[in-house]
Amino acid sequence: MSRSYRSYAKLNLFLYVTGRRDDGYHTLCSLMAPITLHDELEFDFSLQEVRVICDHPLVPEDGANLAARAAKLFFEQVRGRIAGAERGEKSEGVGIRIRKRIPVGGGLGGGSSNAACVLNALNLAWNHVLSKEELYHLGLMLGADVPFFIDGVPVVATGIGEQFEPCPDLPHFHAVVCDPHIASSTVEVYKKYDFQLTKIKNYNIKRSLNICSEEQGADIQDYLHNDLFEPACGLYPGIRSVKEEMEQLLTQQVFMTGSGSSLFALFSDHNQAQYACDRLKDAFGNRAAFYLTALR
Repeated sequence: MSRSYRSYAKLNLFLYVTGRRDDGYHTLCSLMAPITLHDELEFDFSLQEVRVICDHPLVPEDGANLAARAAKLFFEQVRGRIAGAERGEKSEGVGIRIRKRIPVGGGLGGGSSNAACVLNALNLAWNHVLSKEELYHLGLMLGADVPFFIDGVPVVATGIGEQFEPCPDLPHFHAVVCDPHIASSTVEVYKKYDFQLTKIKNYNIKRSLNICSEEQGADIQDYLHNDLFEPACGLYPGIRSVKEEMEQLLTQQVFMTGSGSSLFALFSDHNQAQYACDRLKDAFGNRAAFYLTALR
């Protein structure tokens, strides 16, 4: 028995670093939105062990893979909860084939999304043995972004990214996402962040929610920002170069998502987004990859 699921990427429409905890984790305030760009995960429930196969050469297929870790963590959590007779033909094993479309190391949350997809798929296969709160808990054990992908709806995330305020009225936008072929290290980018040199802007979560509402009539693009852009560019100068070239071609602002290196531009009109994507592909050739996607 096999079944396929889509594992969606995300954009950080704004990201403010607000502090650092004693355990080394940084706290933040970020508007996170899922986009239609996705990987495809196929599950084979006939296996007796956890096995991951991926079509991308940079994605590990051993225990270092976040999807494999999510599956093993799930089985550890449910072990003993369900009597053997109730398990039917299911074992504590699953085969996971990942068709990777989300750029690797680009700040789009591909690995975290894969992990959440695994948790959701296994929980569905095991008749919702875990509550939503338990799934969130397991997700947080795997990574700060994983809980967001359990539901995969627009939120303003605070804490280390695990505390959510829903943002249901986020206006619909099309997005052109750029993969500049630069693998950014999240750990190194956060290490590079300097609270003394970077001015932390004042923010208010409720106000952030209000600007996401179409009824407010605000242009969300006026609020796009990423505190991690400068430290990322300090480590990977090519990010800034690609951003500036994109802005010259599009005559509008371009932003970085997460800890980089992926960049994006938003458009309210699909035809404009398509034109922009085509123009960027022609101009950059093989120097970067571009994806036409949309906020979900």
